[in-house]
Amino acid sequence: MPRRTSRPRQQPAAPRITAASPCPCGLPATYGECCGRFHSGSAAAPTCEALMRSRYAAFVVQDAPYLLRTWHPETRPPGVDFDPAMRWTGLEILGTTEGSAFHTTGTVTFRAHYTDDGRPDSLHEQSRFVRHEGAWVYASAVFVD
Repeated sequence: MPRRTSRPRQQPAAPRITAASPCPCGLPATYGECCGRFHSGSAAAPTCEALMRSRYAAFVVQDAPYLLRTWHPETRPPGVDFDPAMRWTGLEILGTTEGSAFHTTGTVTFRAHYTDDGRPDSLHEQSRFVRHEGAWVYASAVFVD
């Protein structure tokens, strides 16, 4: 009897998001009109919530340069690795504190839904944002559960 060999399972590619696609952040706008403009650098996120949404969308589209650019230099890792088995499937903003154009700090509490190798799960976190050189950046997080 011939011996069976298992083939490595190929993971599906990240979803193809175009400027005309619905924005992954969940707001009722196209990616190009919403988070895509932040990713391209043509606009800066005006609030902590907008930055949080754009960072979530950056995970969806696997935009590591944007994630690193919007991470505070004191806490920024050297790189971002994307798990090929993970697919982000939705974002819920649960609350915000401060983080407007008139503030220098703010927090966003959210739940990000994903599948890991096809199994649904979620990440519940409170992220802290600060202004650095005039722009909002992600500083740190506390996992809520």
